[in-house]
Amino acid sequence: MISTAPRYDRWKAPTEDGQTLIWPAAPQLLADAQENHRRLSSARSTLLQNVPLPEVRARMRQWLGHEDEQSPLFATGHQAELHHPGVWVKNALIDAAANKTGGRAVHFAVDTDEPKHLQLRWPDGSIPLTDESHPKAAWSGLLPAPSPAHLDHVSQVFQTAAGQWPFRPLVPDFLRSLRRLSLESPALPSALTNAIHELDWGLGLRHHAMLVSPICLSEPYLVFVHHILARADQFSADYNAALDEFRTENKIRTPGRPMPNLRCVAEGCEVPFWLDDLTTGSRSRAAVARGQGGFVLRVPDGGEFRFDPSADGWEAAGALMLFLRRHGVRLSPRALSLTAVLRLLAADQFVHGIGGGLYDQVLDKLIARHFGLEPPRFSVTTATLYFPLAVGQPRVCLPCIAQEGHRLKHAMAGGEKAKLVEAIASAPRNSRERSTLFYALHDKLAAAQSRPELKKWEQHFARAQSRVQEEKALFDRELFYALQPADRLKSMIDRYREAFI
Repeated sequence: MISTAPRYDRWKAPTEDGQTLIWPAAPQLLADAQENHRRLSSARSTLLQNVPLPEVRARMRQWLGHEDEQSPLFATGHQAELHHPGVWVKNALIDAAANKTGGRAVHFAVDTDEPKHLQLRWPDGSIPLTDESHPKAAWSGLLPAPSPAHLDHVSQVFQTAAGQWPFRPLVPDFLRSLRRLSLESPALPSALTNAIHELDWGLGLRHHAMLVSPICLSEPYLVFVHHILARADQFSADYNAALDEFRTENKIRTPGRPMPNLRCVAEGCEVPFWLDDLTTGSRSRAAVARGQGGFVLRVPDGGEFRFDPSADGWEAAGALMLFLRRHGVRLSPRALSLTAVLRLLAADQFVHGIGGGLYDQVLDKLIARHFGLEPPRFSVTTATLYFPLAVGQPRVCLPCIAQEGHRLKHAMAGGEKAKLVEAIASAPRNSRERSTLFYALHDKLAAAQSRPELKKWEQHFARAQSRVQEEKALFDRELFYALQPADRLKSMIDRYREAFI
């Protein structure tokens, strides 16, 4: 078996404002991109539904509009939502890497996942970005863009709050773009992604932004899907083995972490896709049944598609595309499937956040097991940009204050406490003497509790607890990045570009 050679760091988000994490270092990241391109472009012995991987990869890159095979493609992706700075800097990294190499940077906005993080929050308030306070949908592509009237209300509420701040956030610019784009794009992810992209463009970033949902009906993607569903039992075995190996290495005992195994039984196998009913807006975990001669996909209206492992990949993909369109369904990728498609078929270097980097350690094992391929190297980045009013503010150290109280309580008992502890240790177990000494010690400590010094500490500790709750909002790393002023975001972009000089 091919070994998963990359070594992974124990990534942690920086605690200091303005600090970044880039793994590996920029020169190695660019070298990895070059090596990924070389190996993936020459891996003709790796077949996807009987088509050499380089052919499927070339077709996917052409479909994405990346015609120049010598130009590197740097990619990242995230749900279509209000990104916090630690997510947003992935765009700064792909922009810097593409700028250094003359390549192309692409952000894939995932509109096939359940909607989340659509609340515009700031330290002393929040308001939903959408007309509904808590919009629910099987995937975010079903949500409508916010109405102009609602966005006017959001803008008024935000401007009232921000009017007291000594800096100008970029949220009003974002809301103006979103208002205009929501009239052109009826679906939320499209309007939101384009508004964020427009904001980034104004900051000087030059990446492209693409929704994931159109990829789900592209021929290269469906070659990949057909390959997996035609071999569902073998793939699920490799998938589950990769997960089990990861859990063993990381001493994880919970079966569902970092994600559940695929269920494969005599009747059929679960596959790592969603089966979306585009007519009803409902979805289920996709599974294929065992049929005569191969696996079968059954869709809600009773249609069936039979997968033939020996079929030509392009013909199989075309037939699957027609079937899905005819029956109004879609096979959307779950997390590992999506990054597998992007890393194997699209990017020369894929950039994760810390969470994605953790999950893709499982994908590396799966690529090696199932495809017999040395997995392409990925990279990880994040950064910390606190709300501007938090910068330079001291933070309460609650454990420090608690330890101070612990020392104070026992110091008040004096040297007699140590003598009592020693006497208790020396007395016979379960003896009357030991019991008497134990209660004498606690009487001594209880008497110390009434001392004025301790009362003063208790008041200090209570105030500190209250302050910690206030700080949670002020030092929240996950506030929308457009709460920052332009100069702080541009400074972060410059920091990434300097890393690649």
